[in-house]
Amino acid sequence: MTAARPAPDKLKALLLARAAEEDFDVLRITRPDAIPSAAAGLTAFLDEGHHGTMAWLAERREWRGNPAVLWPEARSIIMLGQNYGPARDPRGNLERADRGHISVYAQGDDYHDVIKGKLKRLAQWLAHAGQAEVKVFVDTAPVMEKPLAEAAGLGWQGKHTNLVSREFGSWLFLGSIFTTLELPTDEPDQNRCGSCRACLAACPTDAFPAPYRLDARRCISYLTIEHQGPIPDEFRPAIGNRIYGCDDCLAACPWNKFAQEAREIRLRGRQELDAPRLAELLRLDDAAFRALFRKSPVKRIGRDRFLRNVLIGAGNSGLAELVPPVRPLLNDASPLVRGAAVWALSRLLSRDDFTALAIAHRFKEDDVGVQAEWDKCAA
Repeated sequence: MTAARPAPDKLKALLLARAAEEDFDVLRITRPDAIPSAAAGLTAFLDEGHHGTMAWLAERREWRGNPAVLWPEARSIIMLGQNYGPARDPRGNLERADRGHISVYAQGDDYHDVIKGKLKRLAQWLAHAGQAEVKVFVDTAPVMEKPLAEAAGLGWQGKHTNLVSREFGSWLFLGSIFTTLELPTDEPDQNRCGSCRACLAACPTDAFPAPYRLDARRCISYLTIEHQGPIPDEFRPAIGNRIYGCDDCLAACPWNKFAQEAREIRLRGRQELDAPRLAELLRLDDAAFRALFRKSPVKRIGRDRFLRNVLIGAGNSGLAELVPPVRPLLNDASPLVRGAAVWALSRLLSRDDFTALAIAHRFKEDDVGVQAEWDKCAA
């Protein structure tokens, strides 16, 4: 005989307790119709071209803008947050010219894998206890998690467009469980940004055309992670030593005074990924890259794009000691890496030395893009 389904209030209390056992830091519940303005905001973002080359944001925009279209049977959306707060302000790494800065979220294990495992276990329990259908989403599905998290009361979307929590500052990973159950909902949090513009002022590339609006094409996280080709010249100096992502707008938020270090050990930064030496990263072949970034989200951009970023960091360092590990990359198999090596050496060598190098190398180059980099840097 099947056990009776608990009353909604009782089921929610059991769900909260079960989520705590999975070490989730916060759980709130909202409805699929709770973000009526999200579709219009998404359309404006896409129409302005602020998504850059992230075509997947435009695909299935109807699903993304309206959870009820994504799954019409859903009656409740359970939003969960996992704190990944760092032990210290990550911006301290930006002053270390011989080191690279990897965004806090990518210094530990890939959050997709960590959180999805927890969500699946929690959802399976809920499906059984509530005798209902469930679907689990972590970032990769057409779900607007930040507006839903705001509607559920996990926090609010700050002027940097990311979620801000009174308890965890800007350091929350989000995941969701859609269910056919009717569960008691939580009240939305109120926006507490006030007149503060700290996150906007902190952006090195002026990626916010207005508060609450992001032009991803100018964002260092987009440029170093999503963008596949050479990084536009105008942004290279501002990137500094940020070799994967950027934490500046997140770290600048005053609400981080309440932030806590991540409890989930797998989300804490690995020592070898906290300000790694640029000289060592420049020597990575594909096998070494994969070994170093095993389980890390960095691995998904591949060795060539990562080396492109490291070379920009090297070029911005002003350190002549990085010339020896950069020079062999002029002959790398990847045109993307070769072009970035040209730019780095144009910044690290004297004008005479670079001109001599250009004469020796640029006319041997058979890739039009790399040839253009030589010509531009030598001009």
